[in-house]
Formats: sequence, structure tokens, C-alpha cells
Amino acid sequence: MQNHFDLTVIGAGAAGMMCASVAAQRGLRVVLIDHAERLAEKIRISGGGRCNFTNLHASPKNFLSRDPHFARFALKQYTVNDFLALMKRHRISWHEKHKGQLFCDESSEQIIQMLRHECETGKVHWRMPCAVSEIGHDHHGFQLHTNAGTLHAKHLVIATGGLSIPKIGATDFGYRIARQFGLKIIEPRPALVPLTFDAEHWQPFVDLAGLSLQVQAHAGEKGQNYGLGTFDEDLLFTHRGLSGPGILQISSYWQSGQPIRLNLCPEISLEELLIKEKQTSKQNLNTILGQILPKRLAQGWLEAHHPDIATRRIAEVGDKTLRQLAQGIQHWQITPNGSEGYKKAEVTIGGVDTAELDPKTMQVKKIPGLYFIGEVVDVTGWLGGYNFQWAWSSGYVAGQAIG
Repeated sequence: MQNHFDLTVIGAGAAGMMCASVAAQRGLRVVLIDHAERLAEKIRISGGGRCNFTNLHASPKNFLSRDPHFARFALKQYTVNDFLALMKRHRISWHEKHKGQLFCDESSEQIIQMLRHECETGKVHWRMPCAVSEIGHDHHGFQLHTNAGTLHAKHLVIATGGLSIPKIGATDFGYRIARQFGLKIIEPRPALVPLTFDAEHWQPFVDLAGLSLQVQAHAGEKGQNYGLGTFDEDLLFTHRGLSGPGILQISSYWQSGQPIRLNLCPEISLEELLIKEKQTSKQNLNTILGQILPKRLAQGWLEAHHPDIATRRIAEVGDKTLRQLAQGIQHWQITPNGSEGYKKAEVTIGGVDTAELDPKTMQVKKIPGLYFIGEVVDVTGWLGGYNFQWAWSSGYVAGQAIG
């Protein structure tokens, strides 16, 4: 069995298969390694089994990184249209959903088989399942000690992803290798994940579990870490906290100990509306609020924050109290005590510091021949197909650069 290669790629997911196929089709001898028995499980489960494989609006502004400009080159070199052209060659049909999100018409399995076919076209060698126990490095290249024997390669690509969804095999392997070679790691944490609150604080909202509405959500701060995130998306109440697209989006910006900020009815000025209603309406406050917000939320909010006025006619409620009520609903500040963790997180934010890498090749600046691509790098996309686009783009530029 052959054990000397031009390139070893560890991680047979989206980024790894893209990189391996591109490099192999350029004539390199490539071996692709993965510890899992089943290929590309994260692609398989994405988008409810139809894979939200990219987003029509993908641009550098949709990605978080300590260096907001790092992803620009890769995203320009391999675009959404480039991936769509690949799908067209493989006769895979797709459709657009909410805000530019693209899904397969049939199954995510089509994406997996497309990438596998691209690898086979380049005669990529496979070692799967295959566990790597140790990696050595000298002037000849890299030596990988595995349960399938020792592999030698001039170049090594780490495409092992982050810590999200451990039940399908996520590990910290990529971070351990980065540390072995002395690279700086931006502390990883769960992202695109539901947020939780302490039980006592959340008790008034437990009965709202399952209720959803469109909100404007904010988290983070300008000039701090990954900056400020603001999204107009749906929010979902859960027994332990908040979920839904709006919360998943801002979870990437949220820092432990900081509040998140929510406008529960962003389309109107609630203060003006309530003051106007007071002049003419004979209805109770809870009835009027239930016409603006979902009834369960209106009732729950009044019981939690203004129980003394919930059933009073709005004409009997003071202007100051109505303004306080409106302020609370449209400027709700609440501090999570954490998140649902990696088991529910769609991605991992943080990872190999982009300052360690050349954005045009994904190669480690101080260690020629070593590359990091995909989710293991400190580049994290928004919800909606952006993280797959980063996998395709970063995998492509690495695969093109290795020679």
C-alpha cells in the first residue's frame, strides 16, 4: 500500500474534500484521512437533510474573525457562482429559501457524492476510518503515525473542523495540532447556538416555550472582539431560554457576562401607539397588547413586569407607566448565563488565529507545507449557508496553492 504522498489532508468533510479534489486534479498525489466511519456527516445532516450549501449573498461582511479582512481573498477566488457551476456539472438542482439560503432540491447526499466523485477524478487515496496518533515534521515533510501505518507527505492540510456536534465525531484534534506547532489559538466556543438563562430569572417565561415572533436582536459591542451583531429574524422561546434564527445569529457575537438586547415589536413605535390608544380605547391593556404581540407573550409580559395594570383599562394607566412598558418591550436587556453548548451549536467560533496564516494560500507563515482550512480557522459565517461557502473557498485556495 502506498504511503508516500505529495499531500495529506486530515478531515474528509466539506473543506477537506474540496481541497483534496482540487490538489489531486492538478496532478498531486493526495491521501485523505478521516477518523469517522461515515463520510461527511455534517454535510449529511445540514439543512434538515437537504444541505444549506451556500448563500447567494456571501461576502466578507457575513463572516466573523479577529481579522475581518482575512476571508476576503478566498471568497473572491472561489465564489458562490463557482460552486453552483460545479453543481451544474453534476446535475444537482437546488432552490433558494429565506434570505439567499440555497438548498438541494433532493438530498444533501448529492453534495457528498459530488465531492467524492471529484476526489475520485483526481485519484485521491482514502484512509477511512483512520486515527492519527502522532505527527512528526522535518526537512523532508510530515510523518503521520496512524493505525493504518506511517504516512509521509511533503504537505499537510488540517481540515478537521471545530467542536460542534460531538455526537457526529467532532474533536479538538485540529487545535491540538496547531498548539503542537506553536500556533496561537483564539479560544473556541459554541456559536450559532441557543442561549440559556438561570432558572429563577427565566421562570416567568417558561410557559412561553414554543412561541415565536420576529424581533430585532443585538449582541456584542463595536470595537470589541467580533464587534456588534444586529439581526431582524425570528426568536423562539424555549424552556431554558431563547433560540430561533435571530438568537443563533447573535450568539456568535455574544460574550459571557454581557446582556443581549431585543426589540420584540420592531415594526412600530410601541410608545406612540399605546399613548394614542389611551385617548380613544375602552379596552383593557392586556387586550390591546395582545393585538400587537402574540397573546401569550403579551399576557406573560404583563404578569411578569406589570401585574398591577394587566387587566385595567388602558385609559386608566398613566402615561409614564405606558412608556415604561413600551421601553421594556422594545429595549429588553437580558443577560444569558450560557448557551446550550457544543451539542446544539451549528459551528465553533474561534480557532487558529488568522495572523498565523497566509490568506492567499491558508499556509502557516512560519511552517512551509502546513495548512489549516475550514472551521478549524478563526473564520465563522452567519447562519444560512455561509460556513459551507467558507469551507469551499478556503479548501479551494489551499488546493490551488499547494505544489
